Amino acid sequence: MRLAFCGNDNASAYNISAGVLRNVCFVDALNLVPHVFLLFITFPILFIGWGSQSSKVQIHHNTWLHFPGHNLRWILTFTLLFVHVCEIAEGIVSDTQMKSRHLHLFLPAIIGFVAATVSIVYYHNIETSNFPKLLLALFLYWIMAFVTKTIKLVRYCQDGVPFSQLRFCITGIMVILYGLLMAVEINVIRVRRYVFFMNPQKVKPPEDLQDLGVRFLQPFVNLLSKATYWWMNTLIISAHKKPVDLKAIGKLPIAMRALTNYVCLKEAYEEQKKKVADQPNRSPSIWLAMYSAFGRPILLSSTFRYLADLLGFAGPLCISGIVQGFQDTSNNTNATGKLKDPSNSYLSSEEFLRNVYVLAVLLFLALILQRTFLQASYYVTTETGINLRGALLAMIYNKILRLSTSNLSMGEMTLGQINNLVAIETNQLMWFLFLCPNLWAMPVQIIMGVILLYNLLGMSALVGAAVIVLLAPIQYFIATKLAEAQKSTLDYSTERLKKTNEILKGIKLLKLYAWEHIFCTSVEETRMKELTSLKTFALHTSLSIFMNAAIPIAAVLATFVTYAYTNVKPLQPAQAFASLSLFHILVTPLFLLSTVVRFAVKAIISVQKLNEFLLSDEIGDDSWRGGDSSVAYESCKKHTGLHTKAINRRQPLRYQLESYEQPSRRQTRPVEIDDIAIKVTNGYFSWGSGLATLSNINIRIPTGQMTMIVGQVGCGKSSLLLAILGEMQTLEGKVHWSNVNETEPSFEASRRNRYSVAYAAQKPWLLNATVEENIIFGSPFNKQRYKAVTDACSLQPDIDLLPFGDQTEIGERGINLSGGQRQRICVARALYQNTNIVFLDDPFSALDIHLSDHLMQEGILKFLQEDKRTLVLVTHKLQYLPHADWIIAMKDGMVLREGTLKDIQTKDTELYEHWKTLMNRQDQELEKDMEADQTTLERKTLRRAMYPRESKAQLEDEDEEEEEEEDEDDNMSTVLRLRTKMPWKTCWRYLTSGGFFLLFLMIFSKLLKHSVIVAIDYWLATWTSMDNGNELRNADDVKSTKKTYHVAVFSILSGAGIVLCLITSLTVEWMGLTAAKNLHHNLLNKIILGPIRFFDTTPLGLILNRFSADTNIIDQHIPPTLESLTRSTLLCLSAIGMISYATPWFLVALVPLGIAFYFIQKYFRVASKDLQELDDSTQLPLLCHFSETAEGLTTIRAFGHEARFKQRMLELTDTNNIAYLFLSAANRWLEVRTDYLGACIVLTAAVTSITEGPNSGFVGLGLLYALTGYENLPTTENQSRCLNLTLKTFLITNYLNWVVRNLADLEVQMGAVKKVHSFLNMESENYEGYLDPSQVPKDWPQEGEIKIENLCVRYENNLKPVLKHVKAYIKPGQKVGICGRTGSGKSSLSLAFFRMVDIFDGRIVIDGIDISKLPLHTLRSRLSIILQDPILFSGSIRFNLDPECKCTDDRLWEALEIAQLKNMVKSLPGGLDAVVTEGGENFSVGQRQLFCLARAFVRKSSILIMDEATASIDMATENILQKVVMTAFADRTVVTIAHRVHTILTADLVIVMKRGNILEYDTPENLLSQEDGIFASFVRADM
Repeated sequence: MRLAFCGNDNASAYNISAGVLRNVCFVDALNLVPHVFLLFITFPILFIGWGSQSSKVQIHHNTWLHFPGHNLRWILTFTLLFVHVCEIAEGIVSDTQMKSRHLHLFLPAIIGFVAATVSIVYYHNIETSNFPKLLLALFLYWIMAFVTKTIKLVRYCQDGVPFSQLRFCITGIMVILYGLLMAVEINVIRVRRYVFFMNPQKVKPPEDLQDLGVRFLQPFVNLLSKATYWWMNTLIISAHKKPVDLKAIGKLPIAMRALTNYVCLKEAYEEQKKKVADQPNRSPSIWLAMYSAFGRPILLSSTFRYLADLLGFAGPLCISGIVQGFQDTSNNTNATGKLKDPSNSYLSSEEFLRNVYVLAVLLFLALILQRTFLQASYYVTTETGINLRGALLAMIYNKILRLSTSNLSMGEMTLGQINNLVAIETNQLMWFLFLCPNLWAMPVQIIMGVILLYNLLGMSALVGAAVIVLLAPIQYFIATKLAEAQKSTLDYSTERLKKTNEILKGIKLLKLYAWEHIFCTSVEETRMKELTSLKTFALHTSLSIFMNAAIPIAAVLATFVTYAYTNVKPLQPAQAFASLSLFHILVTPLFLLSTVVRFAVKAIISVQKLNEFLLSDEIGDDSWRGGDSSVAYESCKKHTGLHTKAINRRQPLRYQLESYEQPSRRQTRPVEIDDIAIKVTNGYFSWGSGLATLSNINIRIPTGQMTMIVGQVGCGKSSLLLAILGEMQTLEGKVHWSNVNETEPSFEASRRNRYSVAYAAQKPWLLNATVEENIIFGSPFNKQRYKAVTDACSLQPDIDLLPFGDQTEIGERGINLSGGQRQRICVARALYQNTNIVFLDDPFSALDIHLSDHLMQEGILKFLQEDKRTLVLVTHKLQYLPHADWIIAMKDGMVLREGTLKDIQTKDTELYEHWKTLMNRQDQELEKDMEADQTTLERKTLRRAMYPRESKAQLEDEDEEEEEEEDEDDNMSTVLRLRTKMPWKTCWRYLTSGGFFLLFLMIFSKLLKHSVIVAIDYWLATWTSMDNGNELRNADDVKSTKKTYHVAVFSILSGAGIVLCLITSLTVEWMGLTAAKNLHHNLLNKIILGPIRFFDTTPLGLILNRFSADTNIIDQHIPPTLESLTRSTLLCLSAIGMISYATPWFLVALVPLGIAFYFIQKYFRVASKDLQELDDSTQLPLLCHFSETAEGLTTIRAFGHEARFKQRMLELTDTNNIAYLFLSAANRWLEVRTDYLGACIVLTAAVTSITEGPNSGFVGLGLLYALTGYENLPTTENQSRCLNLTLKTFLITNYLNWVVRNLADLEVQMGAVKKVHSFLNMESENYEGYLDPSQVPKDWPQEGEIKIENLCVRYENNLKPVLKHVKAYIKPGQKVGICGRTGSGKSSLSLAFFRMVDIFDGRIVIDGIDISKLPLHTLRSRLSIILQDPILFSGSIRFNLDPECKCTDDRLWEALEIAQLKNMVKSLPGGLDAVVTEGGENFSVGQRQLFCLARAFVRKSSILIMDEATASIDMATENILQKVVMTAFADRTVVTIAHRVHTILTADLVIVMKRGNILEYDTPENLLSQEDGIFASFVRADM
């Protein structure tokens, strides 16, 4: 057939006698002109432009300047492209009905499609290079296209083409579109003035794009990139090369920053406040405030959601149309010979939509659009949710900074509540926003679905809908049960963690006493309770999954059975498959409904809590410090500096006090008003209860001098400071602050903030930051000043102990410092600040006497007084009173006396004498105190905490790194391979730890379930197709038996499907639980039996993490992920398998799609993992910042640093939000791509099943039907089968992205299993011995004779020995003292008795038995030890003394009596069963150590080892201990490792050690007689 533009079957086609424009052919040719014009003009420009663009350096995105009407242009162009597609389709369909090819029907449309595509590409390039003059070409194109289309439309009108004809509609729409595009172009000229105007407008790109740090481009890219997240490609691909870090994701755009959103929300909330201002009982509505601030994006998202939901119904309708089309064609095979007359080549819209291919393409387009709108809706809600969370966090934070202190101290607002607001309530609201559009989209979806079903199936559809509606409340019930189960699980796991934490903290003691199994059992018991509640959780989860899967099956069953028995007409394939997909669409909103309702309820509660918080009391204004105080003050004169007098420590203070009375240290001047820094007049202050805590306060604080506030505990000293700082409620009176130092010439002073205060609170408060940041606290760093301050507070020795010096992180998340160390850092912070006024609230409380003196001398008298700073000092240490320039004595919330010491001495002798007696008492304490030096202890504890771990851990890390480097030649490709590989090995380990039987059961039941589901569809196809054929020939009775048969099989299959759904979800959950149970059990046993060295080198937090976070993931997160992953994978596979079976050609199309899918998931998994980690790691600092702010409120406000902390909070919030935004954008990126792939699969499936149509047959079914002898059946049967599969693939789009998302989640979650497994490969201690426990005598060791023969000991076989060839003999009942410097091997020797260290040579023989032959448990249970750190466990006193419950009460009381604790324990409620809190915190250190002594006595062992047991107790307790050891343990062998040498002077034998060797070995008397001996030198040093 020869080709001709207007066909060669119609002679009149080229006739122009009636005028050129009346000729259809010519008008169509004319329509080609504008398109060709555009292509000719733009191609060279595009090529030149692209060529030059690649050569220049890639410009940053600041060139993305949108022209006016940018989005409208994209929307119009897309619509235009869609209309072009319709035009092409219409042309081709019309052409198939002609005798010869008519190119004019579709060629102009194809060229038009190309031109429209080029136009948008061209526009995008002009926009990015910001060269608007080139837009003229487009302007001309739109005009020409508009004119030519209008001519064509007019021509149709003249010819009287009716409106129902499709071509007329298309032409009309195109005229409108071209007109609108022309208008957009004119608008660009009007605004940008790039042509026809003298001065073109200069435009700058948005601020965000000028900032190179902004990498989140969603708001700035064009519409196509917005819809497909194309701009994310660079990030996702680069993640493959190097991990995504905070730098890679950059900053948030301004519009999304917390500050911007906070301002919006705050304004809206203030608006609401104004509305209810005159109605006292109404509170402002946060809901309305949120709506007015974030309403627009929510409406936009809901619009997208509606569009997506409505397009969702296009799928079932297209499928129904296609099947119907098939039935028509098969029924009308004899009537297909009709061809159209070329002169009347118009198609009506109805005819067009009957074409099956057209329907397939429409199905594809509807799917693509639906998924695009859905993803857009998700994205907009996510972004709005994140913005809302940022705004709420900022609002909460600002409120925290203004909270009245009484609120926090009176317990109206606990820290826990504030943390909940931040961590839970804001997230609840964010999640509610995410699910918000569902609230109004669901009812529409449900109503539409029911209407369509009713249209298809009549009344029987309502039966199915009723089944769904009736079963939906069960879902809600299950959901509430799930929440309850989760809560109880949480309680148990908290309890389990508490116990595990105690075990890990006291592991050394447990091992030495052989009590591991007792504590292990107690953890296991709690774990069993936790598992029981996890079982209920699992049961409800699987019920929920089961309901999800079973309800559609049940609904379909009910509907079709009803239909079969109530309708005369048999069920048609078209009806069956369309209604099947409609049921699937219906089920989703009903299930989501239960979730959304739950979240809505939670959101309402959250908003109530938020409102209560935002309306709680605030502190007054800061005006009092603002300088507008009522009294004008002059500046103070400069004092001549006077030397501070050194305090003689040895001379009792009363002499100093008296000698102070005669000469005065500083010329006392009458304190005039200009000398006053702060003045309180007639002050009454309260803590918010309305009762005055402080009353009638009239005081003044002189400038540049030291004021001391003294008084008994609880008399209101700290309250007075806080009242001056404005933290208390002022009932009446005023606090005046003077304009200090306004005219003072010194540079230092002029740089100071006039009203600034440095404040050190009584309870030390540290930031989660380095030591240096804690001291500097936001001031500029000055090295000299910093050094002076650290020296004054004697912090240098402590800093030297820290692993990274003053760059070590301290605070909540950092290293735990002791109270004294924390307090000194806080005082250092107050001294370092360059402020006029310094408030120190009891800075000496946690310090020992040496440090207090040093701080007083260096810090206060020297550093502060030389700086002429006003100091207010609250203290109990009266010995410092002589240094005070001004004293305020308080009693019961009133000022008792005010004045200099001299004033008080003359005016109130009674008070003065009282002070003197108190000072004497303090002096005596001093004498005692000189012996027990607390600081060295603190440092020792710190060193012990830091060094074994840090240094050993560092050593290990270095070793590991070296090994790693040797293993792989640090090449990037290996790293990348590891980053992209799924951890299959770990998955297999996880699956097998659940047991092979359950694993097999799971796989088997899953496969069976999916086979049954496929069989149900299969049977439906058979049944519906058979009925069609039956209509023609069979008698009624045959039909009814057939019907019964079909219905019966269908019901059996559906029932089996429903049961299998339950079984599979249960097996997965059960397997997950078994795996979790086994993994935790193995982990706990492995850790508890691990060598002590493991605990020294592994940080406690690391081990605890395995039991908390990782166990939680294994318990609760992996099973549902696994379930979802297997379900979605099998659904995809079964659908694809069935289609391929029906139409093998489908496989060919599947190959490229499969490759694309592989790469998408590969790239996504890596990026998603990184972004998830970023999101997690940025969340913690934010939460910590909130809690530390709430704790340090008074300090932050006193320093006036609110702004700095707000800034920090905004930065942390933005960092967390950008990570979360990128994570959700990456999820959208994936979903859009998998959705488009799914749409392609649907298209190929539909097209292949249509094309293969009548000829292919399911071999088996074909045979079956051939036997039954119905000629027409294979067609409809096969086609309905194929189309049902098309429907299945229609569901694939949903499941494809779940496969990838679940894979990515599983990969992250498997990390937890991997971490747990890394601990399971650890070596355990060898608990077995050569001797059987029964061979060891019951009462061994009876005598307590110890022989140490040539003993060599090391901590691990790759480390140097710590004891070298030690020989010693200890007689039964001897008291032995071992001494030596730190690291001499004393403690290693004590550990060797218990085989806690590796004895690789020599042996220890106790009562004739070599201890290396004994089982470990036997050995350790027969010896006793008292450790240096007293360790108590939470429980009762009885449990702490005797956890094995072997002893009688009398024996326990005897032990307590020996330890001098009997009376104290008797006085406690419950006696022996009195409660011991965690770590024994409810007893003093001394009492705890005595409990440990009692515990050792209860053992009744003939050998007792004391490892520096007196190091951390006071002298009195130590004397008790020594006495007890001499009397109660008189007949036992006691080995004492001495911290202070004088404790072993009474011993029978002294061993002096150095570097793992014994240097001296004799009685103390003999050793002391050797003048140059080491022991003698020790004793001299200790005197």
